[in-house]
Amino acid sequence: MQALITGASSGIGRDMARYLASKEIDLILVARRKDRLEELKKELNVKVKIIQLDLSAKENCYKLYEQVKNDDIDILINNAGFGLFGDFKDTDLDTELKMINVNVIAAHILTKLFLQDFIKKDQGYILNVASSAGFMAGPHLNTYYATKNYLTKLSMAINEELRVSKSNVKICALCPGPINTEFNQVAHGTFSIKGCSSEYVAKYAIDKMFQGKMLIIPTLKMKIGIFGLRLIPYRLQLIIAEHIQHRKFKKKN
Repeated sequence: MQALITGASSGIGRDMARYLASKEIDLILVARRKDRLEELKKELNVKVKIIQLDLSAKENCYKLYEQVKNDDIDILINNAGFGLFGDFKDTDLDTELKMINVNVIAAHILTKLFLQDFIKKDQGYILNVASSAGFMAGPHLNTYYATKNYLTKLSMAINEELRVSKSNVKICALCPGPINTEFNQVAHGTFSIKGCSSEYVAKYAIDKMFQGKMLIIPTLKMKIGIFGLRLIPYRLQLIIAEHIQHRKFKKKN
């Protein structure tokens, strides 16, 4: 088997690469930081192809697909993404648009193109790295929450289409809570809730993907929290979310 992972230079993407390699699955690793990809490649004991691309540019998504479409890929992991803390009136518009390009448009394009190929051969896995943020709105982390809502709901809808058509292709959304990665530094914020280890989430996600799960939520606390949202009115959800985000919010210096 062979897997393509975007955002593979750090965090969950890097740990997913390590775990897949331990299962003797060859890899195509995509990220902006080629030096980190090279370092990762050296430690893996499988065939690894690295591609340096910035997926915030739409044309690079098509370029990536054209570059690998004949490589017999079995697994697509859309992991590239980032967040930005701040009130909507204050945050940088260009950064937000870049976030939408990476978190939504790149994942949408790659999911579409590879899904069509997977359906033709009636096999393959797509794992979209979303977030527990994909189930609610998030004051002070507004655009990030919105992008993860998009990715979560898109994955769920496609999953149902595949189920109805009795396809052997599987698609899932990984929806974790806070994880100990570089997210905080990039987003200019801090989490008040203790995060899971990236290694644990990566392994859990891959295992559940192979089991055909639609929504992958790594911890019991987060499962209970997401289930509980169904019982809470939207206004109360927003009040709770604002309180949580406000506690961890810190402005750029």
